[in-house]
Amino acid sequence: MTATIRGAVMTWVDGLDERQRAAAMFAFDDPERFTWDYRPGDRAGLALGEMSGRQRAEAEAVLATALSSRSHREIQAIIDLEPVLGALERARGVRDWDRRDPARYWFAFFGDPAAGGPWSWRIGGHHVAIGQTFVGDRFMGSGPSFLGANPATVPSGSRAGARAIDGEETLGRAMLASLTPARAAIAITDANAPPDILSGNERRARLDGIPQGIRYGQLDVSEQAALRALIRHYLSRGRDEISAVEWDRIESAGLDDVTFAWAGPDEPGRGHYYAVRGPAFLVEYDNTQDGANHIHAVWRELENDWGEDLLARHYAAGHP
Repeated sequence: MTATIRGAVMTWVDGLDERQRAAAMFAFDDPERFTWDYRPGDRAGLALGEMSGRQRAEAEAVLATALSSRSHREIQAIIDLEPVLGALERARGVRDWDRRDPARYWFAFFGDPAAGGPWSWRIGGHHVAIGQTFVGDRFMGSGPSFLGANPATVPSGSRAGARAIDGEETLGRAMLASLTPARAAIAITDANAPPDILSGNERRARLDGIPQGIRYGQLDVSEQAALRALIRHYLSRGRDEISAVEWDRIESAGLDDVTFAWAGPDEPGRGHYYAVRGPAFLVEYDNTQDGANHIHAVWRELENDWGEDLLARHYAAGHP
């Protein structure tokens, strides 16, 4: 299933010179593996701006192989928003508008994909923090996984109306709209949305303060289908085989206690938030900043971010 992912990674690594490889490659146990951020700023690894055209194409091939075609397109669209955001900030008089640069996205790899042991890849930059962990060709995990967009909807110019990511909001609203008034009253936990996601960007997701709302087991059949569609949208950032594995894990842990909570009004253009929390995962979405035109959307595996839980079981079973 994942041999093609490993092959794409090795092709990209093989095409780097010694300096580039030193920047991009880390030991699997390097603490940097647990560093992730969705805010503007430098990242460890090799930036797109430091790659040749061929190397960029091979880096793109990693994304095309490891992720769904939708997610691959969304990442490119998010990167393409950087000059749009820079122009909007320049018009508002923001001093450092020129930091918005589509070349400032970094690839990093941990471990040796060719050695048969644990390894992982990631891409990081403003509003993109995605990676996957493997042992040889065996998939371990994809959390944490973050995509965002600013502006969520391009307000003017030749790209007016364009959206880099859409399903997170559309399916969240569909879930809320599917609820009966009585069940919506349980799901809506606050009239005001928080200013950002609450789980943070640390090694472990912070769960304090994340609302619970209504349980899957309290929903009717159509409402349950809407909630499953929302969850699976986040899982389908990965290629089909990987998202199927992750859905099986969620179903195995049980759906009845999965909760959906909404905060804020339901009118478009006003700040809103939702959280979907299960025994083993968390989905969190926020669109409140910049006039509710700035999306943050994250997927966390509560015990298995960075594949840690499955790696621990792998080692406990006596594997090197």
